[in-house]
Amino acid sequence: MIGWRRRSDSTIGRVELMLDSLDGLSVGDALGAQFFIMGRSLADLRSGNPPPAPWDWTDDTEMACSLVAELRRHQCIDQDRLAAAFARRFSPERDYGHATVTTLRRIRNGAHWREVAAAAFEGQGSCGNGAAMRVAPLGAYYFDDPQRVVAEAIRSAQVTHMHPDGVIGAVAVAVAAGQAAHVRSTQNVPTATEFLTAVLDRLEPTETTRGIRRARALLGATIAEAAHELGNGSRVKAQDTVPFALWSAATHLDDYPAAVAACIEADGDIDTTCAIAGGIVAAYTGTATGTGVPQEWLAAREPLPSWLTSISPPRRRLRGI
Repeated sequence: MIGWRRRSDSTIGRVELMLDSLDGLSVGDALGAQFFIMGRSLADLRSGNPPPAPWDWTDDTEMACSLVAELRRHQCIDQDRLAAAFARRFSPERDYGHATVTTLRRIRNGAHWREVAAAAFEGQGSCGNGAAMRVAPLGAYYFDDPQRVVAEAIRSAQVTHMHPDGVIGAVAVAVAAGQAAHVRSTQNVPTATEFLTAVLDRLEPTETTRGIRRARALLGATIAEAAHELGNGSRVKAQDTVPFALWSAATHLDDYPAAVAACIEADGDIDTTCAIAGGIVAAYTGTATGTGVPQEWLAAREPLPSWLTSISPPRRRLRGI
């Protein structure tokens, strides 16, 4: 549970924070996906024996990498450019949902993203968890400007998700990651309740928002109780994915392995809840600490795509918290 104290480190730049969040997201995604394979043991993971490498990542990471590339090159979200990147790079074998495959293929074939996204689900737009699963690095990038976090998260979501819950799910995750990155550079450490309150203060009222409010009330509950009340992503909607992922991140903001393990224990859409919680928590913990993203896990994760690593700067080793 949050309540620790740490030193201030104001030297960490926004790109480094974004890349740490991406590492947390992609490792969570790749590790979570391993638990759809028979014979994987959470007890083994918790005792220091993770599944054998390599861990392949899924659509969560592929789309997050396009988002990071957009920010790395242009420092903002251009929706036309982002939609084109999603459509150009998507690989159906990365476990994309059927509706997303249809959307991205239509965009790739020349349809405008706004028309396609608005037409989804009989004109309601998608309320799926796809916009939320990819957005944490964006929040970390704009950590010092909460209003910008909200505006850019909305733009990033609308390319594929026009339903209010799909959009608010992305905003909630981005704000949480921005808050985590901000905490990393200050000594103003919130409690778990304060952390989720800061997220809720930025959200419009939707079903997803109500779920996050319920998550705040469930802080201190067991993982089983929280997952039962909030959902675990089994419906692949923002409403039943984002609240539990934020509960896990708020509960374990100083302990990346514990946050990811909680999502695995909850079952459901494991790779996505692990990606969301992992991307938020790593914005705080980084990858060079005892409670950050373990180096062994980073080594087991499939390498990130070469088109992303070719535009990212060399990483300096960040000091521990």
